Amino acid sequence: MKIGILGYGKMGREVESAALDKGHEIVWKIDASNKDTLTPELLKKADVVIEFTTPHTAEENIKMVLKAGIPIVTGSTGWYENLDEITAFCHTQNGTLFYASNFSIGVNLFFEASRYLSELASKYAEYTVDIEEIHHTQKLDAPSGTAITLAQKVCSAHPHYTSWCMDTSPRPDEIPIRAIRTDAVPGTHTLTFQGPNDKLVFTHEAFNRKGFASGAVTAAEWIIGKKGVYNMDDLLNLKK
Repeated sequence: MKIGILGYGKMGREVESAALDKGHEIVWKIDASNKDTLTPELLKKADVVIEFTTPHTAEENIKMVLKAGIPIVTGSTGWYENLDEITAFCHTQNGTLFYASNFSIGVNLFFEASRYLSELASKYAEYTVDIEEIHHTQKLDAPSGTAITLAQKVCSAHPHYTSWCMDTSPRPDEIPIRAIRTDAVPGTHTLTFQGPNDKLVFTHEAFNRKGFASGAVTAAEWIIGKKGVYNMDDLLNLKK
């Protein structure tokens, strides 16, 4: 499989390593230093594009790749408020888009387990929910896309909660999220159910970026030959 890497930072380099380990070919790599060389002709040398850029450039990148008729896997976050618009655009192009706030298999199992725990906890009003996420200081968005997805999973199973917020004084129907930035932390997410007499603490801790990169390459392999918009629930067959 011929892969183009859009966003050749730390994650882009991990994607390159994971793709080469799986026997794929990297046909081009684009970052801020050579972005002017990215033409439709160059795009079409790839069977699939894997994109890890910034919240401010992701939408433009996705549309550009879809216009060229190339499937795209994006791990950029911070643009999901426009997901409906991007989904509609993908369909008008008869294109293929795979998006995920986190490509780690472990994180997505964590999401599903959190959904189930939330369903159980919803029967006991004395337990409140909060989320904490810790990342490296280079991470541009806060809260992380993973923390937002986690909050959405909780809300889907716990009728008491309808949304999330960054406020330390949330409304009763909001899940508070604390975002902490510190050096050299790939990503740690903690879901807590706090009761008057005890608490349940459920944590996923990433040791490095390799799990994210490997999952992104797996997603790229999976979407070849497909049309439409997909995420990790589709790949792992977790759709409810």
